[in-house]
Amino acid sequence: MTYTIKQVADKTGLSIYTLRFYDKQGLLPFVARNQSGYRTFTEGDLHLLHTITCLKNTGMTIADIRQYIGYVMQGPTSVPQRQRLLHAHREAILARLALIQDNLKEIDFKLNIYDAPNATDLVAQEQAAAQAEKVANGLPNPYLAANIPTS
Repeated sequence: MTYTIKQVADKTGLSIYTLRFYDKQGLLPFVARNQSGYRTFTEGDLHLLHTITCLKNTGMTIADIRQYIGYVMQGPTSVPQRQRLLHAHREAILARLALIQDNLKEIDFKLNIYDAPNATDLVAQEQAAAQAEKVANGLPNPYLAANIPTS
């Protein structure tokens, strides 16, 4: 079965513009054109497009995706190069994931304070401690209402 670019856009959620952009960036060399010159996608093309979308969604650059697709086009002899590229990308994702998890802990910590029944008191105590620290160090108090932006 084959698909038009519009059908592929509908199936994948990618816009026709994005699919054309990917093609111009050299990410779709596997997509054939019919006798009229229109891109014609196959099921196998959709699988590769799914991989491209996964790599893009996880932060891989267009240049690295192009390199990966180049390896795919070379066939099975490029498996070691594909492994190296994907292992490096996986490590980068894991590093970003760890950073996100650390940041999520801070957000959860703050939400636990704000969700507490005595949230107003806890925040007031936290602000009083911060103000006292500024005063103790001879610094101006940035917590005065006149210094806080309203928008």
